[in-house]
Order: sequence, then C-alpha cells, then structure tokens
Amino acid sequence: MSALLTAFGNRRVFFVLLLGFSSGIPLALTGSTLQAWMASENVDLAVIGLFSLVGLPYTFKYLWSPLMDRFVPPFLGRRRGWMLVTQAALFLAIAAMAFSTPKAHPGALALLSFLVAFCSASQDIVVDAWRTEVLLPEELGPGAGVHILGYRVAMLTSGAVALILADRMPWRVVYLLMAGSLAVGMASSLLAPEPKLPPKTPRTLREAVVEPFLEFFSRRGAAGILAFIVFYKLDVVMATALTTPFLLELGFTKTDIGAVTKGLGMIATIAGTLAGGAIVARAGMKASLWIFGVLQSVSTFTFFALARLGHHYPMMVAAIGIENLCSGMGTAAYAAFLMSMCDKRFTATQYALLTSLMAVTRVVVGAPTGFLAKTYGWESFFVISALAAIPGLLLLLRHDQWKSPTA
Repeated sequence: MSALLTAFGNRRVFFVLLLGFSSGIPLALTGSTLQAWMASENVDLAVIGLFSLVGLPYTFKYLWSPLMDRFVPPFLGRRRGWMLVTQAALFLAIAAMAFSTPKAHPGALALLSFLVAFCSASQDIVVDAWRTEVLLPEELGPGAGVHILGYRVAMLTSGAVALILADRMPWRVVYLLMAGSLAVGMASSLLAPEPKLPPKTPRTLREAVVEPFLEFFSRRGAAGILAFIVFYKLDVVMATALTTPFLLELGFTKTDIGAVTKGLGMIATIAGTLAGGAIVARAGMKASLWIFGVLQSVSTFTFFALARLGHHYPMMVAAIGIENLCSGMGTAAYAAFLMSMCDKRFTATQYALLTSLMAVTRVVVGAPTGFLAKTYGWESFFVISALAAIPGLLLLLRHDQWKSPTA
C-alpha cells in the first residue's frame, strides 16, 4: 500500500495530472464548443460541418513529431522547452479566436481553429513524450490514470463549463478565460522535472525520422505488438460505436441518455482509469492487461442484457456505468503499455505513431457496426462485440516476447 501511495503521490505524477489538464483544454474549443458558438451566431450548418476538418492535425501529428525528438529549444530542455512553446502558442491562438466574428469572417476563424488544433496536437506529442520519459516503470500505471483524469476534467471545463458560461457572458470572454486556463500547463512546464537526455539521441533530422522505425521493427515480436495495439480494445470500440442510436431505439429520451452517458459515464471512466492505474502498479503490466481485457469483454454483455430487457432504466444505468468503469481500467493499462514500448531516444515519434495506430481501430471498426446491428439485431451484435476481444487476448499470450527498449 505504501508503494502504491508513493506512486500516486509523488511530484512527477502530480505534474502529469496538471499537464493532462493542459492537453485536454483545446479539443472542445475547436469542436463541440466552437460549434455551439457558431450555431448561436446563425452560421450556416454546412459551414459548421466543414469545420470538423480543422481537427486533421490530431490524426497526422506523427508527421512532425520527429522534429521534437531532433531539436532542443534553447531553454528548459528537450521536453519542457517544447511544452512551453506549444502552450504559449495555444494561449495566443485561442485568445485570437476570442476576437473572431464567426458569421462575418468564417475563413479567418477556420484558420485560427486549425492553428489551435495544430498547436494542441504538438502539445500532445511533447506531453506524451515527457510523461513516458519522466515516470519510473512502477509509475506508468498511476501516471496513465491521472493523465486521463486531468484530460477529462479539462474536456469538461472547455466543453460543459464553457457552454454554461456562454449563457451568462459573451463568447469572447469565455474563450479568453479558456486561453487563461493554459496557465496551469505553462506553470507546470516551468516547474516540472526535465527527463534526463538519453545517450545517442538523433543528431540529424534523417536519424529522427528513420531510426524510430528501424529500432522498433528490429525488436522481436514487433508485428505482434502492432497487432495487439489494433485489437486490444476492439470489443469496446464495436460495442460503444452505436450507443446513442441503440438507446434511442429502446425508447430512452435524449435527457436520459445525456445525463447517464455524460454524467455517470464520465464519473465511471475516471474511477476506472484511477483504479486501473493502481492495479497496474500493484499487479504488473501483463496481469493487468489480462484482467482488464476480460472485464472489457464481459462488460459488453450488460448491453446484451439491456437489449433483451428493452426499456429498463436501471439496467441502462448499470450498463453505462459498468462499461465505462471497465473500459477506463483497460485504457489506463493500455496507455501504460504504450509508454513502456517507447525507446526514450525517440519517444515523441514512436508514441505519436502508436497512438495514431490506435485511431485506426476507431475509424475502421466503427464503419461496419451499423450493418451488423441492422442485419443480426442488437442482441447478436453485442455478442459479436464481446467475442471481438478474443484476438487481442490471444495476442497477449505472446506478451513475454515483447521486450521493452533498454534506452
């Protein structure tokens, strides 16, 4: 117990929490919150839809991540220097958005939103790299849990809280307040410890681009690691892809769905990530991945039970709560696993690549879920979703062959 408290309570993990908050602030400001602002200004719906493209930098952040491994700012070090640069740029870009006029000049707002997304994706690259390098092996689980906690609280701040504030003050003031919240991240960049620079860091841009791939694919079991990253949360992605249409079809109101999925769901997810981080620290990576992989699959059967019962409010609450709790635990172990697989010479590049691979699962697997549910019905769909955990668990049998880098 004392070791667990030490893992959660040390200075490094505390700054992981604060930097997780800083990473989570910008996302809604170019997404749902921005859509609400534009809708309130009577911007054409087609234009609002096009604004989803400003989020492309999050998908392609691995393209410039080698720059953050290769070049070291002249202040604060390789990681904290880049963190402060990206956070200062975010502050200026979000503050500039505050003075935009969505209806009169949507093009200028789109350009600023794209800049915010680019700086936000860049901050994610370097915060992920800093977290991976600064935490000790026994702190990876707790670190992953508190990072997700900070990120979720930030999303609540720039999403729900920002919308509540917008009913009471001008949008310009709301966006200036959100820009000001990045002071949390900037203070953390100044005060957090800088990871020790590993030997043999990239000396040229070519090395920063090529060496991360050569190092990773030279490892035994590299293909298995990549397959595991794709398949480990396959069942969760499938089961939750159509949650809202499923619940609406059962007769639940939008208020029911919003209150349970966004309220209870977020609380359960946060509880799951913190519990998951604690279990990783206690039980180890391999055992935790097994436990949470099985729990994620089993939790899907709560949706099967709801499909069987129909409009049953207590079962709906239980299904959302259990699924989010188990998924949160799995996410904590999953994130800790990704960190453990990065060579610290190329953390920014390798972590960005691995997380981009995670996104492939969400995009590709979500596409056929509607066809499956329509063809086989909801009960069979959730059974298929639960069974989709099997490939990831089978790949986990090879865990002992996946050696973490020594650098």
